[in-house]
Amino acid sequence: MIFRARPDGHIDLNGRRVRCALGKAGVIPADAKREGDNRSPVGVWTIRQVLYRPDVYPDGPTTALAIKPMAPDDGWCDAPDDPAYNQSVKLPHRVSAERMWRDDAVYDLVGVLAHNDDPPVPGLGSAIFLHLARDGYPGTEGCVALARKDLEALLAIAKPGDAIEISVD
Repeated sequence: MIFRARPDGHIDLNGRRVRCALGKAGVIPADAKREGDNRSPVGVWTIRQVLYRPDVYPDGPTTALAIKPMAPDDGWCDAPDDPAYNQSVKLPHRVSAERMWRDDAVYDLVGVLAHNDDPPVPGLGSAIFLHLARDGYPGTEGCVALARKDLEALLAIAKPGDAIEISVD
């Protein structure tokens, strides 16, 4: 199944449209995506795995996708010159890495999308996730963000091989 995220701020979820947030600077063709541009890459991105905070989801999220609990020292490398670029790392990391265990709950539940990961190309964008939206659905740094109930519903019906499509219309 492909869940289509549209630039108008909606995603198709099992026959209904729900709100989502995309990059605060809009969407961009994947080959033009650059680290830090605040744009969501257009394309179809398989949901590789689901990361979750075990203090929030003690039994893990309900999903058929691969799941992995996060730890407080988990990070995601966003430094294009580092060999671990666009990969999970342990903090502190020798160069820039985003903290996954956050106080704002945005990453309580994260779908890792298959953007620029096989293999990662330095500078073409890292940490493009499916995650929880902030109140009011402000733009993301390039991710797709949904309300908790909607992300939980999407993951509950997702199967291995399912994907998020970030579309231009």
